[in-house]
Amino acid sequence: MAERAPQNFSNHARHDPLFHLFILPVFAITLIVTIVHLVRRPGLHSAWLVVVMIAAIAAIFKIRLYALKVQDRVIRLEERLRLATLLDASLRPRIAEFTESQLVALRFASDAELPALAARALNEKLSAPDIKKAIQQWRPDYWRV
Repeated sequence: MAERAPQNFSNHARHDPLFHLFILPVFAITLIVTIVHLVRRPGLHSAWLVVVMIAAIAAIFKIRLYALKVQDRVIRLEERLRLATLLDASLRPRIAEFTESQLVALRFASDAELPALAARALNEKLSAPDIKKAIQQWRPDYWRV
């Protein structure tokens, strides 16, 4: 099995080739084809095909977003447990103040730098991209879909 390249801010985004390079283009092209068909042969059937294609595209995006939302919930739980373990007692009561996006971003911080970065994120209200840019020792997440 090939060794993965170390993850960092510039390469941490994950793309699913099957979804991004096959499913999306196939549905987009099919939508264009059905619109062209509607223009060339107007009618209820042609119009309905366009509606069905729009619904299908909406469905694939919703299905993907549902999976991402579940992952975010799991990450949120994992990071709250991790923070409860690694933060000083003075910061633990503030764990509930983290936004979901901050928790999702903090998952990339190493255990050594998490306490200081978490305190900074709370005090400076850092955004997720700012948190990721501030990470010095990247903790990879290869499981995100």
